[in-house]
This record gives sequence, structure tokens and C-alpha cells, in this order.
Amino acid sequence: MTLSVTELSVSAEDRRIARLAAAAVGLSLIDAAIPTPLPGVKPGLANIVTLLVLARYGWTTAAWVTGLRVLAGSLLLGQFLAPGFFLSATGSVASLGMLALARHLPERWFGPVSWSILAAFAHIGGQLLLARAWLIPHDGVFLLTPVFGAAALFFGTINGLIVARLMNEQPHSGPLHA
Repeated sequence: MTLSVTELSVSAEDRRIARLAAAAVGLSLIDAAIPTPLPGVKPGLANIVTLLVLARYGWTTAAWVTGLRVLAGSLLLGQFLAPGFFLSATGSVASLGMLALARHLPERWFGPVSWSILAAFAHIGGQLLLARAWLIPHDGVFLLTPVFGAAALFFGTINGLIVARLMNEQPHSGPLHA
């Protein structure tokens, strides 16, 4: 019996995505350790990495980093294929969809803070819609919208301000709207 070995080539871009995804996973683990008054209300610290990646390397790289973060984070937290995984994945897809649109808004008025707020609202919106369709088949779930909306506005603003500061402090490589 002969064993064959398949070698995969790893590019600099692959290494960059892995490093950025690892940073996002680490922030997700910190997020999970922070006690919250209501399930689902989290700071979304990993979104800081997503927004930086979007600004520096473009949407495709941000999508890779986010997808890897959701997958690896759910595996490390023991939530893979549990409802929390699907809620996170749905929120992330909605957020990435919003960011795909938001990055084309005029830079003069829209930047990291507005991107972060829009992404946070899309994230919670996607999660609420999935929760309504799958977990809580009753319109009463939408009564939580003001609480989740306030959290999205608060944490979206804070995360966006952090991203704006990081973007001003560190030189970036790559186009803003790649």
C-alpha cells in the first residue's frame, strides 16, 4: 500500500487571513466570557477585526475572516450546529451583506462608525428574523427589538470608534474599497 501526500501551497494572503481570523476568534471568546443581562446582547468585539479587514483588504477577505471566526468560535465554544451557531452565522451573513452595500456609500459621510452601526443593526435583524422563523414562532420575539436595537446602536458606535482610531493610528496596505 502506497500512501500519497498532497501538499497545499499557502500564500501570504492565506497567512494573513489566518492571523486575522485568529484575532477575531480570540475576541469572540472574550465576548462569550463577558456576562450580559440578556442572552444575545454582546459587545461584538470580533466585528472590530471584520471592519478593519473590510477597510484594509476588501469585502472578500472580510467574509473569509468572518466565516472562519464563526466556524472556529462555535467549535471552541462547543456550539457548532447548535442554535447559537446558526444565529451567529445568520447575523454574520446579514452583517456582511449590509457591509457589501455600505462600503459603497460616500466616504465623506460614511466610515467605520456608520459601517459598524449598520452592520450591528443588520446582525441583530438577521438573528431576530431567524429566531422568529425557527426558535420562537411567535411575533412576540419582536418585542425585544428596542432592547437589541439599543445594544446594536451602543456597541456598534463603540466598535466603530475603536476601528476609526485604529485606522488613524496604523498605516494600512490595500485599498479602502477593494
